[in-house]
Amino acid sequence: MELIKFIQEYSDEQKCKMLFKTYRDKVGIICKKCGHKEHYWQQSIDQYECKGCGFRTTLRSGTLLEASKLPYSYWVITIFLMSIAKKSFSALQIQHLLGHKRYEPVWFMMQKIRVAMGNRDSKYKLDGQVELDDAFIETVKTGSKPKETKSKRGRGSSKQAKVMVMAKLESGKTSGQAITRGKKNRSFRYVKMQVVNDLSSDSINDVLRNKVTKKSSLITDGWTGYQKLNTIVKKHHYYTIPSKLADKVLPWVHTMIANVKRNILGNHHWVSDTYLQNYLNEFCYKTNRRYYGSKLWERLLVAAVEDAWYGKIIYVNG
Repeated sequence: MELIKFIQEYSDEQKCKMLFKTYRDKVGIICKKCGHKEHYWQQSIDQYECKGCGFRTTLRSGTLLEASKLPYSYWVITIFLMSIAKKSFSALQIQHLLGHKRYEPVWFMMQKIRVAMGNRDSKYKLDGQVELDDAFIETVKTGSKPKETKSKRGRGSSKQAKVMVMAKLESGKTSGQAITRGKKNRSFRYVKMQVVNDLSSDSINDVLRNKVTKKSSLITDGWTGYQKLNTIVKKHHYYTIPSKLADKVLPWVHTMIANVKRNILGNHHWVSDTYLQNYLNEFCYKTNRRYYGSKLWERLLVAAVEDAWYGKIIYVNG
């Protein structure tokens, strides 16, 4: 949807509330008390009343908006902006655009939306040919500032979070062939990223079991942590390659790593190690739905309505 059209259609709080209710009605209401699915809408108090037991459910209950005091218009506008932006918005930018006085509620709202994005992607597993590699993304310890976080330089320092990156390939030549004439030899469709505590074989396998199907064919470098992958997937192709040629053999996974690093550095400058997974969720969600166009905003509204039933939502990785 174009920005001008969005402003015309959702110009006030009441219109945004009714938009949210429209999507809530499409998804359906489940009574917390008796499990009944049919309800009356009590317009005078903005609540649903169960036809079975009479229990009442607020419009926000069981959604991302539960326990939030921010207006519906804030949520609708933020979801719209986060969906149309190719990269991302910082919480400070959104705060200025909304004209809100406090930073923390806006930041927390955006984190809840990012968690919802991750919940949607977690419902699907990658199959077929999948490139796999690890990445190290610089973060800041929770409660400290960037300059206060000191560590040694190099691979795997305490200042860098370890992330497993998976890129599903659609078609092209066989695995391991180099890029020719500046073009990748196979096309790319989906990506998944997961923060891990370490890069041991057991930790990597635990992540892959939830991210890829058993029929997948994994393509990796010769890292020792990948030695046991053939126990959880159909095929495992690994290549012992110099670091300078890694982006030639694993082109798409390295492209995704570079893109997410630029996204974080350019828009957020630095992120906390505690909430890094949320930012990865946003990047993967929008990359995987890059062909959705205007439907991306609608899908994100559905996610806001469906997720966080009864307030059971995890904001911290691990």
